[in-house]
Amino acid sequence: MAIVSGRFWQKMDDGRVRCELCPRFCQLREGKRGACFVRQALEGEIKLVSYGRSSGFCIDPIEKKPLNHFYPGTPVLSFGTAGCNLSCKFCQNWSISKSRQLDTLASEASPEAIAATAQRYDCRSVAFTYNDPVIFYEYARDVAQACHERRINTVAVTAGYISDQARAAVFEEIDAVNVDLKAFSSRFYRRLCAGELAPVLDTLKYLYHESNCWLEITTLLIPGENDSDQELHAMCQWLVAQLGADVPLHFSAFHPDFKMATTPATPAATLLRARDIAKVEGLQHVYVGNVHHPSASSTYCHHCGELLIERDWYQLGKWHVNRGCCEHCGTPLAGHFDRSPGSWGRKRLPLKI
Repeated sequence: MAIVSGRFWQKMDDGRVRCELCPRFCQLREGKRGACFVRQALEGEIKLVSYGRSSGFCIDPIEKKPLNHFYPGTPVLSFGTAGCNLSCKFCQNWSISKSRQLDTLASEASPEAIAATAQRYDCRSVAFTYNDPVIFYEYARDVAQACHERRINTVAVTAGYISDQARAAVFEEIDAVNVDLKAFSSRFYRRLCAGELAPVLDTLKYLYHESNCWLEITTLLIPGENDSDQELHAMCQWLVAQLGADVPLHFSAFHPDFKMATTPATPAATLLRARDIAKVEGLQHVYVGNVHHPSASSTYCHHCGELLIERDWYQLGKWHVNRGCCEHCGTPLAGHFDRSPGSWGRKRLPLKI
């Protein structure tokens, strides 16, 4: 496992090193690790100590990220590392994101090997996921550059918890992003994530208005925590006003896990209620996830209402998209689409590199 010099840090007068990659701004003495676990003060600078190592590789459908408007039906080579810069009590990937053991990083692969493997399996994209790619920025950047040399897209699945000074660099080599907007409440972020809401909103505005990344958003709805009508209306109003009505929004079902194992799972009715609220507020493309509901997982034309992309879990059915437009009325559909859908379906293929 390689240790490489990181970006976005500065030395302090008292000998500590301040990491400036995320809003935590960890101030570390020699040998100490940041809250993310994988960035460490070594030799008077911040270094990434997990470069080139992964918790595993798997080929997934792109819809699993979830991205419904980015080359639907195509396969994506997915991987993550260890650690995270948030401390969500409800984390669904806690065995990876909360790992404090580098033994979690059992798979080793160079950026070139990852890109070559993606090409060999005809993957349209490579995704940095399972834990947040912000904390392994240098590795993700090098993988992204290797992928782009082979004309393979890159996807970041992130909480968007990034500092102002690092934001542009983190997304410079990324083609599509799904941001996990965990709630629309500062109290929720502080109490359940040990973070702040404002930097995430800044990331969303940057991605939509200043980057070339395709953006979709996911909110995991937790009963009694972030699923009130008032909060959902406020969130959707903000999304329409600050970003745009065409940003796809995914409401995903929580299941009991990690430090919230006694919290009940999210009923499907809650997701559908949230979807109705989002559509009332003007969002054009709203989906539900982690539940089986084909109609609420499919894509419709926001102008004429006709079905454009039929989904049953991650399996695509009817396809009425012609050159990125509704086949029925000609209205453009926001996103990136091929002439025909991919055929990867629901397959999940773990592999070693």
